[in-house]
Amino acid sequence: MTPVPGPKHSSADERLVLAVDLGTSGCKSALVSLDGRVHAWSFRAVTLHVRGARAEQEPQDWWAAFLGSAGEVLAGDAALRRRVVAVCCSAQTEGTVCVDAAGRPIGRALTWLDSRGAAAMARRARGRMLNVEGYAPLKLWRWLRLTGGAPSLSGRDSAGHMAYIRDEEPERYERTHKFLNVPDYLNLRLTGRLCATQDSTFTAWVTDNRDARQLRYDARLIRMLGIAADKLPEIVHSTDILGPLLPEVAQALGLDPRTVVVGGAVDTSATAVGAAVGDFETHLYLGTSSWLGAHVPFMKTDVRHKIAAVPCAVDGRYLAMALQSTAGANLSFLRDRILYHPDELASDEEHPAVYEMLNQIAARVPPGARGLIYTPWLMGERTPVDDPCLRAGLINLSLEHSREDIFRAFLEGVALNTRWMMEPFARLLGRDPGTITAVGGGAQSDVWCQIIADVTGQPIRQLDNPIQANAIGATCIAGVGIGALRFSDLGHLRRARRTYEPSSALRRLYADKFETFKEVRTRLAPLYRRLNPSQAPHA
Repeated sequence: MTPVPGPKHSSADERLVLAVDLGTSGCKSALVSLDGRVHAWSFRAVTLHVRGARAEQEPQDWWAAFLGSAGEVLAGDAALRRRVVAVCCSAQTEGTVCVDAAGRPIGRALTWLDSRGAAAMARRARGRMLNVEGYAPLKLWRWLRLTGGAPSLSGRDSAGHMAYIRDEEPERYERTHKFLNVPDYLNLRLTGRLCATQDSTFTAWVTDNRDARQLRYDARLIRMLGIAADKLPEIVHSTDILGPLLPEVAQALGLDPRTVVVGGAVDTSATAVGAAVGDFETHLYLGTSSWLGAHVPFMKTDVRHKIAAVPCAVDGRYLAMALQSTAGANLSFLRDRILYHPDELASDEEHPAVYEMLNQIAARVPPGARGLIYTPWLMGERTPVDDPCLRAGLINLSLEHSREDIFRAFLEGVALNTRWMMEPFARLLGRDPGTITAVGGGAQSDVWCQIIADVTGQPIRQLDNPIQANAIGATCIAGVGIGALRFSDLGHLRRARRTYEPSSALRRLYADKFETFKEVRTRLAPLYRRLNPSQAPHA
């Protein structure tokens, strides 16, 4: 268990939320007060099974990681445990769990990195003759008009996963009682209730999202996907109270059986609540993946660049999103596969020290990494191009470069990719993003925050405890659900640690490097399609 030090505060409301943050790398559980203070947190790793286009996790591993991390924070202090009044989950999105009529998972879950559904989705999206960005015009019009977006042709979203299971695993499909997203599976295990929050169900692309306060399934969209309507769960709001904890769960955690479970959200929605709720206030999440996000009062889509304003945890608002497939995963890859042997990393708690050492190394390298360019596409890319064939690489490497240059290039590569997706994101917002709030594990790095500010030309605001943004967001959602908070109250609860201003002296350097970065993608994209034909969208 990791206690979180900080100044003591007096508060009339001593209630706590057990906030759960289940990401691709593992599960964090935290005890958080309603003013956003994190009292303690614990982490348990979860294995990701990757082979080719397959990227799966065991639902039971999620549950074991939750019980382990939650059990640790709750066992540490009986006085804190007695103050817990709600449980609220944030979890990775675009995952798909098949459960049977008894609520048991059928096989492994398909994660947001699983692209096996590309062919199945292409069959559903494309027309026989004319296509626009890979979609039949009438189908695309219907998706855009009703949902504000469209299924990804990479097959990596819930629609692609369900289409794949329907076409390629018919026995599993027949056994499936409900398709659930990751947070919805956790809620099932916590309460026994089969349901999906508004923000977790929309990537099935079968809901009419035009009323941000009340999503509903659309029969025509369900027929386009080819899935039986009765396999889709009931839709609830993120702030709805789903019920009390199941007695056996309450007993296992040592919580009062009257402790309620609030609907919660996918990680993108929870992070947005934890980072910035006001309209057009932009945040950058730096975790295994990365995204730019901002709440907006309208539903809008940029089909070409794969950016959309979609349903979220805040009633009456949409969340504009631009997603980068791999961000921190590049650093984990460098750490675990290149620089260190697994035996040298004794525990997860040593990882932050390793990252801090690598940050210090990167700080010794001049901006621009002495001409070295890294493309951070370990698993293809989503925005501003949806191309699963792209791959990571070091460009312009010579005998003069060192591993310090390589690490600096990794950090700059993710920042360059962020600038790449920021251009269409700003156009969708209709304004300059202004100061961007950085959250997630990567936002703990002073060096990386400054690099992102310099590369993008935008001020970067670093929050206190940025790694806890998901848990704080889940806590805020729970607070609204139990009537203790309003979304409009949340702005004053956030505490910033520092704002990083972009260096005007580096503007030309990074402008030139950015143009080179984009040219590398243009020139290498055809080669990557030849090298990775199994990843290419099918005609």
